[in-house]
Amino acid sequence: MLPESGPLAGLRILDFSTLLPGPYATMLLADMGADVLRIESPQRPDMLRALPPYVGSGSGAVSAAHATINRNKRSLALNLKDPRAGDLVRRLLAEYDIIVEQFRPGVMDKLGLGYETLRETRPDIIYCSITGYGQNGPLQQRAGHDINYLALSGLASYSGRAGSGPSLSGTQVADIAGGSHHAVMGILAAVYQRHASGKGSHLDISMTDCAFALNAISGANALAGGDLPGLEHELLNGGSYYDYYRTADGRYLSVGSLEPEFAMHFFAGIGKPQWAERLTNDEPPGMLKADIAAVIASRPLETWLHIFAKEDACIEPVLNFAEAAESALLRQRQMLCNTELTGGESVQQINTPFVFDRQKPDHHRPGAGLGEHSREVLAELGLEESEIEVLQAAQVIA
Repeated sequence: MLPESGPLAGLRILDFSTLLPGPYATMLLADMGADVLRIESPQRPDMLRALPPYVGSGSGAVSAAHATINRNKRSLALNLKDPRAGDLVRRLLAEYDIIVEQFRPGVMDKLGLGYETLRETRPDIIYCSITGYGQNGPLQQRAGHDINYLALSGLASYSGRAGSGPSLSGTQVADIAGGSHHAVMGILAAVYQRHASGKGSHLDISMTDCAFALNAISGANALAGGDLPGLEHELLNGGSYYDYYRTADGRYLSVGSLEPEFAMHFFAGIGKPQWAERLTNDEPPGMLKADIAAVIASRPLETWLHIFAKEDACIEPVLNFAEAAESALLRQRQMLCNTELTGGESVQQINTPFVFDRQKPDHHRPGAGLGEHSREVLAELGLEESEIEVLQAAQVIA
């Protein structure tokens, strides 16, 4: 199955975003079949293009991250500060009726491409703005990154260890789980609304708002009068024996045996079935954790995997990325795919997690070169070759 035949075939999106949150959102949409056209500045290329390592050879070498996160999209290099660029965008709106942008509030307005302006050309436009702190509020113009959004959302205050404080996540939680995924959900909801009513929408996606919403259980408890969530204080953040434990060979075992039936199998597996009774007494949870840690540290990971191989106890090894990618689970789930670069080299990528009718795409187009499709797109708009050459000579396009 190719992405173009996916369930979102027919959706056409203009993507003005760079780096991670917006491009990851449009990657998900493109993987599901949407036609995504990136509008990129020829003067200030997306910094993701320069992020090593590179794949491919010679002049065809490209950033591995860019090749993945911007796959299945076309690229139009357009100088948005030139008035002629706005005219081209408005012409594109005849076909592309969804916009994703990631500038600070007001930037698109200054370029003549804000929501209120473009809805005059396309009343049913769906316009998704992704920012750190939202389109209004006291921080709307403030710079920020993932770490800042997590800090202000409250999530960082109870993610980490009591002895060392908040810890960084291995991935960008606010950018991806916050901005990207919520943007996709919002866009698809707006498409459904437009289908029913003909009405367009302006979506205000704040990555801090989205991160705050991820407080879910702990936040709900605090708002209901419970304790504030704290480091190693919650059931699932180290306040119970639900945790990672170091093995004798320096690896780690994840222990998620919270429910009584799983706990019974876990304690039997480590040779301490009597410890299950300690879950109902008043001893500090740290005492039980310390005892569990000592037992698990006495044997290597492979021994524990053998013991728990056939036990339904919510015990799994902590895999590094290479081990996860090669695992039978993710191989069977087709979470790796091959993509062919312009020079013909085959590059492995993380596949889309979406499965429709037992199928997922088995081929992706890598992220396009800057302006790779500029002439093609303008020709589709009906511009003559002479007009395209004038725009190119004036550096309106590249």
